Amino acid sequence: MSEAASSSFTPKPASTAAPKDAAVEDIEKLLSREATAFQREIEVERILKAFKLNPYEILDISQDATTEEIKKKYRQLSLFIHPDKTSHPRAPDAFDLLKKAESDLSDKTKREELDAVINQARAILLKAQNLPLNTRDDDARLKELTPPWRQQFLAKAKELLIDEEVRRRKAVKMNLANEGLEARKKEEEVNAKKRKAEEEARWEETREQRVESWRSFANNSKKKKKSKMAILG
Repeated sequence: MSEAASSSFTPKPASTAAPKDAAVEDIEKLLSREATAFQREIEVERILKAFKLNPYEILDISQDATTEEIKKKYRQLSLFIHPDKTSHPRAPDAFDLLKKAESDLSDKTKREELDAVINQARAILLKAQNLPLNTRDDDARLKELTPPWRQQFLAKAKELLIDEEVRRRKAVKMNLANEGLEARKKEEEVNAKKRKAEEEARWEETREQRVESWRSFANNSKKKKKSKMAILG
């Protein structure tokens, strides 16, 4: 090796970092697991506290999310708070809420109805602020509002969704009542036909008895008539 080459060579300093103590690594892993477990419980609580009639709020996803984005978010959350992975006692309830939210948003008709109500809430609030209906959520004018825009928006959407649910339940109740009335009418018609058939059956069963009674009455009448004529004669 040349003198120049040997002078330019600089040996690498030996590593001075001491290996981590096994106990320290165990503690770090334990803390990491505890932190993850804590995050899972926080997410379960968030889902349980979310407004049940708003699937977007349950999944914590924006209204303009695509179908694929919704499915991806559902998979992430359902795996994260799966009852097998968290000790939270109400994890199964949160899991079921996620499943229903994803199902509702995957149903085209249900999502369109939901979006219509939510868009109505947005329109009402924007109109109150004298803002155009196409104002975006990140508009500077909305950021200046108190209470915050998102808080107002969720509250108004909740109010309208509750109203819509009340109307839906009343309609279902009325339909059930009408169906019950129709069922009672049909039942009464069936019972009336049954009573009529039973009366006709009883009438047929007593036909011979009535005939015999009539014959007996007729014979007695004839005998009385003859007896009366004999007395008069």
